Amino acid sequence: MRKIACSAIAAVAVAGAGFAASAADVLVPAPAGAPLLLETVADGVQIYACEAQGQGFEWVFKAPEAILFDKQDRQIGTHFAGPTWKTADGATVVGEVAGKADAPAAGAIPWLLLRAKSHEGTGALSGVAFIRRAETKGGIAPKAGCDAAHRGEQARIRYSALYQFFGAAK
Repeated sequence: MRKIACSAIAAVAVAGAGFAASAADVLVPAPAGAPLLLETVADGVQIYACEAQGQGFEWVFKAPEAILFDKQDRQIGTHFAGPTWKTADGATVVGEVAGKADAPAAGAIPWLLLRAKSHEGTGALSGVAFIRRAETKGGIAPKAGCDAAHRGEQARIRYSALYQFFGAAK
């Protein structure tokens, strides 16, 4: 799955090098003038729990759990509840959703633009102001299997995504 997502990074980089805007720029644009600081591919799962909702039961999103890779396919960090991203240098950034768009791929979680709401450490993520999730594959909640007999159970659904970390707009 990482190889597919890495080719998505290459496609975005090629599109960005020309005059055509990438799909991410159209669906969830980064703030004008915000410099790209880091680009990673996440390979992991979206975790859902079966919970009572209203008169029935449904799968409710709980957290992501993914490994972050650079363009050379080297592990450089993790992504987990918060939503939080942590790089190997110890820096973390926690985000909050600022924008959202349906993914172009069927069965894929939405593309997001998140605003950084807190930081820790002085590494690669310390200057991040925005995080964009794009090029998603998979990760949506199951359509079935959540009922009274399965209450409290978790579903771990595979996903991959491109995460781009931007600095403050200039």
